[in-house]
Amino acid sequence: MTVFSLHALGFPEVYAGDRPIKLNLRKALALLIYLAEARGAVAREVLAALLWPETSAETARARLRRLLHRIELALGREVFEADRASVRWSAAVEMTIDTHLFEGACDRGAFEEACAIYRDDFLAGFALDDCPAFDDWAFFRREALRGRLMHALERLVQDKNAAGDHFAATAYAARLAELDPLSEVYGRYLIRSLLLSGDRSAAERHHAALTQRLREELGIAPEAETEALMSPATELHAVPTTRYVKGAGVHLAYQTYGSGPLDILVMPGFVSHVERAWESPASRTFLASLMKLGRLIIFDRRGIGLSDRVGSAPGIDVTAEDIGAVLRAADSRRVVLFGASECGPACIKFAVDEPRRVAGLILFGALAKGCWSEDYPHALRASQYDAWSRQLVAQWGGPVGIETFAPSLAGDPRARAWWAGLLRAASSPGGISAVLEAFRDADVRHLLAQIAVPTLVLHRRGDQAVRIAAGRDIASRISGAEFVELDGKDHWFFAGDQQPVLEAIARFIKGSIL
Repeated sequence: MTVFSLHALGFPEVYAGDRPIKLNLRKALALLIYLAEARGAVAREVLAALLWPETSAETARARLRRLLHRIELALGREVFEADRASVRWSAAVEMTIDTHLFEGACDRGAFEEACAIYRDDFLAGFALDDCPAFDDWAFFRREALRGRLMHALERLVQDKNAAGDHFAATAYAARLAELDPLSEVYGRYLIRSLLLSGDRSAAERHHAALTQRLREELGIAPEAETEALMSPATELHAVPTTRYVKGAGVHLAYQTYGSGPLDILVMPGFVSHVERAWESPASRTFLASLMKLGRLIIFDRRGIGLSDRVGSAPGIDVTAEDIGAVLRAADSRRVVLFGASECGPACIKFAVDEPRRVAGLILFGALAKGCWSEDYPHALRASQYDAWSRQLVAQWGGPVGIETFAPSLAGDPRARAWWAGLLRAASSPGGISAVLEAFRDADVRHLLAQIAVPTLVLHRRGDQAVRIAAGRDIASRISGAEFVELDGKDHWFFAGDQQPVLEAIARFIKGSIL
């Protein structure tokens, strides 16, 4: 039986066995790739509107019929199952597509295999000028696959350096640096790997090139950590600090810092990256201050940061389960949950489900329901939320939203560069769109009266992302909860004046828990 293989990583190609098939029509290539990616039947109306958006529905359907026939003539056999309503690849035809092979390797943790399959970006150099919906679909798919590649490369750099194979780590780090040349994190991966491999002259060349790019593109100098790498007195450790635990089919990235009789698990919001969290001076200062109160635990939710990428958004129930998996891996017995913004509901869920393991609950800038309803006027209406989400996704990879999330840092070039890099490393436009959609539909108000652990609710009066009324509402529904209004407009807990936040947390922990 002839095996058809589609190459969509790079300019699209079609093979019958080892023989290339020439399809001179771009829409024929687009149709084959789209159907293969769909993994099932697609409505004829959808395909017709996707490929011939400017024509009438009847004309578009006629053109689709002709195109399907021409494709089968070029391939030399019938490859489609079609009826009046839909079209799909025939189940009798053996077909592979490299994007699915790549994702399958990532899912298995076979990251070297995955990186070998990924020869170029999805449909690189290919576009349909008269089909904007197809090009939009290709863009989101491209970004999702590219995000998985970056995640795989990061894992390989860590694993290879930990195993002492610094030459292999250098090759993967170089590929990461090419993908995001303005990322100091990836630049440090490469410099560090080169130094560990003994090639100091190459490390110096890459350090100089990174310094020049940062100066010319962003107008900033390298961070102290980047400069410290080049100091002869710096001691390099190959073993990474990020660890992984398998929870419900995915690997979750987590870190622990410090010690003490109490653990503090920090969940910062809709995006995170356990290593990049330390790259922001403000974030690093805040987290280091929390370590004075107990052992710090941070982790990336499934689909986000260094945790495994998944095909669906991490819902509240699943995230609560993942909290438990991380706490068990960290051998945590008494934990204070610090849930900020969108991560507040998952912390609420875990506190209700596992009260014996939770010493206290801290919610910062959080809300109990994702969007407006008649009995919950504290959030955006669904249409407003969707418009905000589309804007965020459209500008993903730049410092989008920093003016709202952290107005005190919006004018800081280094903070803007860090936030943009964090977004690129944490998720893709398509991936984060699913996360935001899931949160829009979240509602944990029914759980608030069930919380039986000491609770502190913190909210800044001028918070431009989540109204302070949402914080007041949460506190009013939790028995015995302490509500603290803070000055400022920043939604990020580490932005602006940190001291009142840290003082309120310290008073709460020392007065209600320890």
